[in-house]
Amino acid sequence: MSLQHFITALFWLATASLSLGLWRRSQLWRNGQPAAWHWCQLLTIPKRYFVDLHHIVARDPYIARTHVATAGGAVAALALVAINYGLMLYSATLNWAIVVAASIMFVGAFFVWLRRRNPPPRLSLGAWSRLPYSLLAFALGLFILTLPIQTLSNSIAVVALLLLLAGSSELALGIGLGGPMKHAIAGLLHLAFHPRQTRFSGQLSTALKPLDLEISAFGIAKSSDFQWNQLLSFDACVQCGKCQAACPAFAAGQPLNPKMLIQDLVKGLASSDQTIVPTFIAEETLWSCTTCRACVQECPMLIEHVDAIVGLRRNLTLTQGSAPNKAPQTLENLRQTSTVGGFDRKARYYWAIDLEVKTIHPDIPVDILLVAGEGAFDMRYQRTLRALVKLLKAAHVDFAVMGELENDTGDTARRLGDEATFQRLAKRNIEIFSRLNFKRIVTADPHVLHSLKNEYPAFGGHYEVLHHSQFLTQLSARGVLKLSTSAETRKLTYHDPCYLARYNNETESPRALLKSIGLTVNEMERSGLRGRCCGGGGGAPLTDIPGKQRIPDIRIHDARTIDAEVIAVACPQCTAMLEGVVERPEVLDIAELLAASLETA
Repeated sequence: MSLQHFITALFWLATASLSLGLWRRSQLWRNGQPAAWHWCQLLTIPKRYFVDLHHIVARDPYIARTHVATAGGAVAALALVAINYGLMLYSATLNWAIVVAASIMFVGAFFVWLRRRNPPPRLSLGAWSRLPYSLLAFALGLFILTLPIQTLSNSIAVVALLLLLAGSSELALGIGLGGPMKHAIAGLLHLAFHPRQTRFSGQLSTALKPLDLEISAFGIAKSSDFQWNQLLSFDACVQCGKCQAACPAFAAGQPLNPKMLIQDLVKGLASSDQTIVPTFIAEETLWSCTTCRACVQECPMLIEHVDAIVGLRRNLTLTQGSAPNKAPQTLENLRQTSTVGGFDRKARYYWAIDLEVKTIHPDIPVDILLVAGEGAFDMRYQRTLRALVKLLKAAHVDFAVMGELENDTGDTARRLGDEATFQRLAKRNIEIFSRLNFKRIVTADPHVLHSLKNEYPAFGGHYEVLHHSQFLTQLSARGVLKLSTSAETRKLTYHDPCYLARYNNETESPRALLKSIGLTVNEMERSGLRGRCCGGGGGAPLTDIPGKQRIPDIRIHDARTIDAEVIAVACPQCTAMLEGVVERPEVLDIAELLAASLETA
């Protein structure tokens, strides 16, 4: 057999191995529940790969350039080999093109090898440490064998063939055997059949999908309870550890490592009838999550970790009632009183009695409905609400509060997995809102904002909902809220709430307000969409899984690192968590800072 024919045979053998491996892997994905899809979604891959995926990868320029060279060179080389050797054309011109593509791939693989020489702790080792050598072997072997020269010594040819065979084995057998290269095929298919298609249309996609409780859908117990495209997404993981590096629970030494969570779910693919918890994942791992979406924000493969975690929590809560520590009592409070703390709903607005705040009435229309949220029972957050009322009155806003009509939105229940209680609260609130006459809802609680704006539409509740920072920015821009330069002279930083930034893409309004009163925001290392969580979301303060340190302590350390004396916040849970640290800068809501500037106006 000639060298050319040997390469042709190797190409078709590798293609057959890859096809068999893909079929084998697809059988595992098919164990999942049905999900809507169409073959035409495959046409979306190029845009989603070169735009959406690389938008995230480009945050690390080294990896971005390395990936472009390695993956781009490999795809080009394989395509050219398919044409020239698969179709047995044996064109010298195409051989030169293959040599160029293989050279580019080799350079990229070389830089992958350099990074692996001293890898950051977040990177997985094992087979992933072998991968650079396989890529280098494939590129070098292909380069030598397709180099258009008249003669090639037997020894060099044999070595080149062995290199090509070794590299091809990694590429061709990777998906079927679950090796590192399975991410290449699974990742591309994942982009096409992603569980959240709206992520690629420029829309926010952060709302949890409702369970159909009437057909006894009680969350995720086994791998087969996931939708098939979710199972596919787990195989797309490249084990880069960026989710791990961003996770507040992992940083605090709690059991959750989002990278390992996904890999544990991958292990469960072959055992679709075994319960995931505790066979593959410990309960404490799931209850450590703050649902901050930092892992999702950082994942270059666009995997939805939080959806998987909440799905597993739902099964634990709805079928076993196994939420730990204070969570069960909180859920019972929500069922009995529609408040997290089991309070009398009439007490929610006692703080406003002396402010002459109007309570909404079905027969009296108002422009703004102010929804305080559960924080209104807390004396510290009441200072924020009083400041907000002061600002609204100064701007002559027509607003009212709900009084005893206000129930909890159900955010905490949903994150803790009690979908039944969330849906009851959501439907009750939607029915109450339907009897009231208002134009817009304003809240100082990002968790309330997210529930009403993003999750209630699934149940028929469609409202224009604004965070108080957004509404105050509008008032300031219209000139109806007149602010003077703040008297605050201490060094200030701003902490982004996860449910305002990552869940609602709002990072600019709070900063614009602070700037409007002459305050300079000194940014912490992690801010904006990549800000560090305070630890208050997802019911984490209630489940209270122990770690080596507390998440808010880490965030306060971030502020201390830049010598901040004041931390501006925009969420009652952030306020509570950060003020729980004994030695810290002063924590002030943006409404408090703005209200203080009114005093000298």
